[in-house]
Amino acid sequence: MHRPGQAARAKVELARQSVARLVGARPNEIVFTSGAAESLRLAIVGLLRSRGRGGRNVVVTSPIEHTAIRELLEALEREGACDVRQARVGRDGVIDHANIGELLDENVALVVMQWANNETGAIQPVRAIGAACREAGVPFLCDGAQVVGKLPVNVKESSVDLLACSAHKFHGPKGAGALWIRKGVRFPPVAPGAQEQGRRGGTENVPGIAGMGAAADVALRWLADDSNRTRVAQLRDDFEQAVLERCLGAVVNGPMAPSDRLWNTANIGFPRLEAEALLILLSEKGVCASAGAACSSGSLDPSPVLLAMGVPEAIAHGSLRFSLSRWTTREEVERAVDIVAASATQLSASLPTPIATVR
Repeated sequence: MHRPGQAARAKVELARQSVARLVGARPNEIVFTSGAAESLRLAIVGLLRSRGRGGRNVVVTSPIEHTAIRELLEALEREGACDVRQARVGRDGVIDHANIGELLDENVALVVMQWANNETGAIQPVRAIGAACREAGVPFLCDGAQVVGKLPVNVKESSVDLLACSAHKFHGPKGAGALWIRKGVRFPPVAPGAQEQGRRGGTENVPGIAGMGAAADVALRWLADDSNRTRVAQLRDDFEQAVLERCLGAVVNGPMAPSDRLWNTANIGFPRLEAEALLILLSEKGVCASAGAACSSGSLDPSPVLLAMGVPEAIAHGSLRFSLSRWTTREEVERAVDIVAASATQLSASLPTPIATVR
């Protein structure tokens, strides 16, 4: 009840309004969390619990989801909390939305899929997926971590029922995120408490939430001018084209049409090269990239997402994800191309038959 406490509460509620504006929602539909991973867990576990154990609880998803979904569902399935059905995915990394309707029946508790892939940037047919879910009366939980703040989002005009996002994906602080819940969707809290309208117990991360609100305001202004995305998308396209020209055999993983991917993401495969070795060379020369998802970049295994797409293992082993930002410049892109080409050539020279050459 004291003034400092009320001032902190005001910061949280102002941030809630900002995040709500960014996704086209009402403020009271926004639940603050530590990030998209927690948001997804709150929704998945909560929706499963709301169904009880009277029958089969099936979750429909895809094999190209973020580990926050994929590994959680694997654990829940091992525990007997649910059965998992996987939707088909094309070679371009796009989910076959026509297959979704074939997987839905009375046993399905929810569908959980991403709006855009975190490794390839492939934009998924969310509207079609949501329409199938709406027709079947199944809640649709969408992992929006990659699109919120990067593409215009209006949840009221979508067929999504729940949307998860993270502040750091649109230049906010790490450790802050949100879950949007459409009015009428109810489930018990995973962590009971008085905070967040009783939906998520635990003391709020006030500095992180305030930072998320500020970042949401900046992102909304940036998205209002379409030329901003067009400019960075052109830099991404030029980066890819230059790398493919200078690294023989390199390929882009994901949809063929650049417009079917997020404007900031480039996933390039370097056949027969080891991604980890290439990352070390790039890092030493000032280029920061990742192999697969950033949170699993220490893994020596090829990306499960790329393998699920049907990318040959020789390419998947040597695939890297490059990300641009709002402030990436053409000079930075040109310098990065030189470094990538030189590093790929250096590494391929150690192979029996070099496969990449600098032109």
